[in-house]
Amino acid sequence: MIKEIVTDDEFLSRPSEKATAEDASVAQDLLDTIAADEEAACLAANQIGVLKAVVVYLDEQDKPYIMYNPVLKQGLYPFKANETCLSHGDKEMKVTRFNKIQVAYDDLVDGALVPKKRKLEGWTAVVVQHMIDHCNGKLV
Repeated sequence: MIKEIVTDDEFLSRPSEKATAEDASVAQDLLDTIAADEEAACLAANQIGVLKAVVVYLDEQDKPYIMYNPVLKQGLYPFKANETCLSHGDKEMKVTRFNKIQVAYDDLVDGALVPKKRKLEGWTAVVVQHMIDHCNGKLV
């Protein structure tokens, strides 16, 4: 179901709870919502009003990926970036990001969460870092 984007900083500043396999409907709502917004590249559950660590992002080919409980494990080649956020309109903020990262997360497989790791770089690494910040209640 397509959800409205949350803009309340007090709500967005709260850390998300660990997601479970029962949060699959949250992931589907994220997929529906991101598909309905041509400007969206990534979306976290708190941005649709759910304090669970579930995120969706589009890779450089616009293929959607879901991560449950993402954690940044390693970051290489830091740089300063200007970012915007769907929850804050066109307001640009300077942040430090890593060009290459390793992320640990859970993937939903046959109704159960399975731990996985993924190495990402470039633009995809940046959007995933933005989503991890959302899960931790860190605002850009």
